[in-house]
Amino acid sequence: MKYINKTSISTPYFSSLNEYIDNMREVVSASAAASYVICNDQVVNEWYSGQHDFSLNSRKVDEKSRFNIASVRKTYLGLVVSVAVYEGEIKSIDDPILDYGLPLANLDDNTDEEVTIRHLLTHTHGLTNQGTGAFPAGTDWNYKNVGVNLLVQMIQNVYNKPLAQIVKEKIFNPYGFVETGWEQHHKEDLVWLNEQYSGDKGNDPNLFVSTRELALWGYLHLSKGNLKGKQNLPPIIFEQSTSIVSPITLKPESPRNGFFWWVKDIHRDNSEMGHELPVGSYQSLGVTGCACLVIPQYNTVAVKMLNQTVPNPAQYDYVQDIQTFGNMVLEGIKQI
Repeated sequence: MKYINKTSISTPYFSSLNEYIDNMREVVSASAAASYVICNDQVVNEWYSGQHDFSLNSRKVDEKSRFNIASVRKTYLGLVVSVAVYEGEIKSIDDPILDYGLPLANLDDNTDEEVTIRHLLTHTHGLTNQGTGAFPAGTDWNYKNVGVNLLVQMIQNVYNKPLAQIVKEKIFNPYGFVETGWEQHHKEDLVWLNEQYSGDKGNDPNLFVSTRELALWGYLHLSKGNLKGKQNLPPIIFEQSTSIVSPITLKPESPRNGFFWWVKDIHRDNSEMGHELPVGSYQSLGVTGCACLVIPQYNTVAVKMLNQTVPNPAQYDYVQDIQTFGNMVLEGIKQI
């Protein structure tokens, strides 16, 4: 796979998927929604619905609308970590995190050399913000941003630059990403969440991305760095980012992760990913309702975008929703 054909294939196979996402938009009280599917290097589905917000005369969602992708931003950090390993700036993901200039004041009182970069990447570190460890590193899984924040600080220590600048120099500029970036202030093309951000250096969850460019982000991983004929980064950087690197000591029922990507594991029956998705599929999710799903077996990338800001209603099942999304994507692909 070297490029995406500029001529999109118009198919009816994803009308049910788009209708489902639009229904979920109403369920979670979001104003904006979008979806995008790439299969076999072709855009087979591109759909937009709603407005940037609920105000009168709000801008309609279109291909230039940039959504806050929330925790999907972690995969951008993960890829920079993979680059740092390749470049030798990080010797190994099994290095203790204390080797990389992190102040002890930011860590739990009982933190020792058992906590490694691998643990931060896979949410298995056991660190909390209360000064006590939730569990011994590598034995359990818990989704906490404390590990993400530490890794952001670590990678900035390694390169002596803000994360946003590192990503731009090493990934966005070489591959031509122009609709992705951390934004501190509201702009016309942003699907804004009415939140205040302390900066645009990559420390905050304020990464805004267009639907088509988030799909390209997934496609960049699917193609192992070969985008539109450009192999600016070697395949190994993407391969290690999307392979399971969770500790072997982790409980069998716990999720498995690559460099922050959730990876479909053959040993887990109760997966957060669609039951119909093949092993080796991987995805990233954001609390705003965004998702980027990659299905290597079917040469497919699928993205859904929402701008959810309110808590989930009682009748809404988040895990069931994301499973349904994956299954419906696969159903559409199989009809092509």
